[in-house]
Amino acid sequence: MSEQSRPRNFALIGVAGYIAERHLRAIRDTGNTLVAALDKHDSVGIMDSYFPEADFFVEFERFDRHIDKLRRQGVQLDYVSICSPNYLHDAHIRFTLRQQADAICEKPMVLNPWNVDALQQFEQETGHRVFNILQLRLHPSIIALKKEVENAPPDKIFDFDLTYITSRGHWYHISWKGDVQKSGGIATNIGVHFFDMLQWIFGPVQENRVHLLERDKAAGFLVLKRARVRWLLSIDYNDIPVKVKESGQRTYRSLTLEGREVEFSRGFTDLHTESYRKILAGEGFGIDEMREAIRIVYEIRNSRPTGPKGDYHPLLKEILK
Repeated sequence: MSEQSRPRNFALIGVAGYIAERHLRAIRDTGNTLVAALDKHDSVGIMDSYFPEADFFVEFERFDRHIDKLRRQGVQLDYVSICSPNYLHDAHIRFTLRQQADAICEKPMVLNPWNVDALQQFEQETGHRVFNILQLRLHPSIIALKKEVENAPPDKIFDFDLTYITSRGHWYHISWKGDVQKSGGIATNIGVHFFDMLQWIFGPVQENRVHLLERDKAAGFLVLKRARVRWLLSIDYNDIPVKVKESGQRTYRSLTLEGREVEFSRGFTDLHTESYRKILAGEGFGIDEMREAIRIVYEIRNSRPTGPKGDYHPLLKEILK
């Protein structure tokens, strides 16, 4: 079997987490192998459905030793998939590159803009790559939206509203996700992929205003090269519109372009697998692709909110009642 056609060897950090199953499925469905996994929590029975033969560790030190031992035995580790809490991504990426493997990291890659530059230097020193899961860029509706913007007159500035309310229980604030030092706060933890999508479609940020910044919700206004964007993110069930609540839903997601709803609720099922296919084909999203979104959420996190002034999200006044 040639080097190009052999199954790639993966390790996975954070295998007990919610998003890890999508990575397990992507590794399997692209014809590759998981050789080892790490998580401090041991509720990882999901591995039986994908890679029951993979070694599992609850201590990083023993995982580190095992990966090193495999390398010395001639087992080449090609990729490490990183699904750990946000604040650990940087360290786990560095571990991966030191092990002479490429990293596939859940968003956000890192929490601060200066961490991006440091990881790029690490890439240059090791000769290995860092890839990001930016699955919205692969969603058919989002790709169509980007093409629509590109085909519009070049001086056209669009009006765009982003609303994402995804209810979370009391557990959220007890977990690492509720700690701004670990998650980056609400805009980073549930919003960074939306901000990446926005700058990918409409161009770089020219103005970033924050109207509301609380531990469970945030709202603001972005001026991009090709758009004016009113955005609102929340994990508070009370913020969901009444009609949506009446239908029994606990999540409300809406994108509107010039007042027209952009349908993108379907088509998410296999986007992680498609992301892996792109990475394995040499077409993955690298460090530079993530840079602008990290800068946007860092600025939001460190902004002083103004309250509902100027052009603000249409639901904001209702939420602040």
